[in-house]
Amino acid sequence: MYQVVPGGAGGTDLDVLPKQKRHRDTRPLVGAGVIGLFLVIAAVTAWCYYIASLRKAELLKTQLLDLNKDGYIIRNQGGAIVFRMEFRSGTLDLDSCTKEGELLSCSRTTDHRPLYFFIETVRPKDTVQCYRVRWEELQAHVPVEHAMTYKFAHWYGGALSATQHWPISISGQQLPKPFVTSDIYSNRENFGGILESYWLSSNATAIKINSSVPFHLGWNDTEKIMSFQARYSDTPFTPDVEPNAELSYRVCVGLDVTSIHKYMVRRYFNKPYKVPAKVMFQHPIWSTWALHKRNIDQEKLLTYAANIKKHHFNCSHLELDDRYTRRYGEFEFDPDKFPNATDMFQKLKSDGFQVSLWTHPFVNYDSANFHTCVERGLFVREPTGRLPALVKWWNGVGGILDFTNQEAREWFSQQLRSLRTRYGVTSFKFDAGETNYLPWKFSTKMPIHDPSFFTRRYTEMAIPYNDRAELRSGYQSQNISCFFRPMDRDSVWGYELGLKSLIPTVLTISILGYQFILPDMIGGNAYRNHTNGGRVLPDRELYIRWLELSAFMPSMQFSIPPWEYDSEVVEIARKYTALHESIVAPRVLELAGEVLDTGDPIIRPLWWIATGDETAYKIDSQFLIGDDLMVAPVLEPGKQERDIYLPAGHWQSYKGERFDIKAPLHLTDYPVDLDEIAYFLWV
Repeated sequence: MYQVVPGGAGGTDLDVLPKQKRHRDTRPLVGAGVIGLFLVIAAVTAWCYYIASLRKAELLKTQLLDLNKDGYIIRNQGGAIVFRMEFRSGTLDLDSCTKEGELLSCSRTTDHRPLYFFIETVRPKDTVQCYRVRWEELQAHVPVEHAMTYKFAHWYGGALSATQHWPISISGQQLPKPFVTSDIYSNRENFGGILESYWLSSNATAIKINSSVPFHLGWNDTEKIMSFQARYSDTPFTPDVEPNAELSYRVCVGLDVTSIHKYMVRRYFNKPYKVPAKVMFQHPIWSTWALHKRNIDQEKLLTYAANIKKHHFNCSHLELDDRYTRRYGEFEFDPDKFPNATDMFQKLKSDGFQVSLWTHPFVNYDSANFHTCVERGLFVREPTGRLPALVKWWNGVGGILDFTNQEAREWFSQQLRSLRTRYGVTSFKFDAGETNYLPWKFSTKMPIHDPSFFTRRYTEMAIPYNDRAELRSGYQSQNISCFFRPMDRDSVWGYELGLKSLIPTVLTISILGYQFILPDMIGGNAYRNHTNGGRVLPDRELYIRWLELSAFMPSMQFSIPPWEYDSEVVEIARKYTALHESIVAPRVLELAGEVLDTGDPIIRPLWWIATGDETAYKIDSQFLIGDDLMVAPVLEPGKQERDIYLPAGHWQSYKGERFDIKAPLHLTDYPVDLDEIAYFLWV
C-alpha cells in the first residue's frame, strides 16, 4: 500500500536496498566532465589574468608615455614613438608601482632592491608635454644608468668636442665618464670647455639633466644608445651627505624642433642681462697670440698697432696675450720685455687703441705670489684640505686659485683692478677655467659637488669687464653676458679643430644658450705642428676662406694680419671687415637685444625656419643669422663652387638673383670665387 523511499521521515537502511551496477559506457562522460570543468577554470583564470594585465597596463600609462619593467617610450600627438629610454641599472618590479593622478611611482626592482622611482607628467602649455623622471638608489654606491636610443632622430647639443659635427656624430663605444668641462686641445677625447647637460632632437624632443646629478655620459654606436649615468664611485663628483646616486631629468615633446627648443631655453637656461659693447660686434679684435706667441714685447706690440692703422683697419681693441709678465701668476709687466709699459699704454691710447690683457687662474710655484697665496689659503686644496694642490698646466706647475673662496676672488679681482687703474686696461681675456686642471680629487673653501661648478665660479670673475671680456669655458654661465670663444683652432681645413668645425661648433654653442660668440682667430692659431704642411703662416686660401666665414659671425678676431700675405689679401680683408660692419653687425646687434628676453640663437641652423625638412637637419656648412640671412661659405681647398641648399621661401643672392620657391631647392656647383662668400637675403 505504501512504498518506503530512502530518506523518509522514518529513515531507511540503505544496505537493504538492492545495488545497481554502473554501466561501463557512462565512464567517458564523467572524464569529459572533469576535463570540461578544468577548461572552464583555466579560461576563467586566464580571463582574470588578462583583465589584471589590462589594468596594470593602464596603470603604467601616463598621457603619451608607456612604462614597462625595462624602460619607457614616449609618443607624440600623432602616435609615433619619438623617445625611447632603457633602464640599465635594474628592472622595475611592476607590482611595486602605483599611480596617483599624473604621478607614476615604483619602490623596488625585480631583485627586491629598494629604490625611489617616479615619472610625473607635466603639461606646461598646450603644445608641450613634459615628463619629470627620477630614479634614486636607496643603497650607497649603486650607480643609476639609463640608455637613450638615438637612432630615430638627429641630435644636437651637449658639449663642444675636438671633432665637431652637426648633428652629433657618434662612433665607437665609451663607458660613461664624467660630464665635466675640459681642455680639448690638450686631450681631444674629452668633453669641451663649454657644456650643458641638454640635448635636442629633430623629432621635437628635448632632454635636460638636473644639475644635482653626478652626471656621466657614455655611448655605443652598435646599440645606437647614449648612456646617462649617475654615480659617486671612481669620479670627481662628491656627494652631499650619503653617496646614494640619483638620476633625474626632464623630457619634453613639442610640435617641432624649433618650438621645443624655444620652450626649453626660456624655461631652463640662464640668459644674459646685458649686451656687450657695441664696438665688439662692429670692429675686429686684434690679438698678438697667433702672430707672436710668447715672444711678444713692447716694440712688437707698438709695431702691430701701427700696422693696423697703416693698413686702414678698424679695431675694437688690442689683445695682449701670453706672455707679458716675467712669471705666471704675477701681474707686473716684465721690465725686460716692456721697459716703459706706462708710456706704451699712453701711446696706444693716443692712437685710439683700447687694450685688453690675457689672464688665467694659475700661480706658478716660482712666482712671487705663490707663497702669499699658500699662506692665505687661496688655492684649491688636496682632498683633506690641509695642503694646497699643485696642478700642471700648459705653462708649468703651480696652484690654481679657489674661486669658491671669497678671499681668493677678492685677491684676484684686486690684481685685475690694479692693472686697469695703473695702465688703463679696458678688459681681460680669461683663459682656461676647465675642470681638467683641477686634481681628480680636491677640496674647496665652499664644497662643490659638481666639478664644473668651479668653471661657473671662474667665469663670474669676468662680470666687471663683460663689455669686452672673453671667456673660453662655460657651465651655466650664459648670464655672464660676455663673449665666449671656442677652444683654439688649428690652421687646417678639417673637422678636427679646423675650418670645417667652425660652423658646427658655433651652432652647438648657440643651442647651449651662449649667443655672444667669438669664433677664434682668423686662419687658426698657426701652431707649427698643427698647420697644413707645417708652415708658420696658415695656407693663403685657407686664411681667405676663414676670413670670409668670420665676417658673418657675431664678432671677428685677427691675429695673423692680412699684410703678412700680399696686397690682394689685404683688400679682401678690408672688403669683409666693411661688409661685417655694414650688413652683419646691425642684424646681430638687433638679435643680441632680443637674446636678453628670449635666449634664442643669433647664429641659427637651417632647420630653424625649415622644421620638417629632413635635409635641413643634416646641413653643417650653412647657417642663418636670424631668420632672413643665410650664409654658405666655401670650406674645401681648391674649390670655387659649392652646392647650396635653399629652404622654401623668397631669397635674393648676393649677386642679385631671385629665388621664389615653394619647395626647397638645391643649387649644384654654384660658383663662388676666392674673394666671395655666398649669402642670401630673405626678401
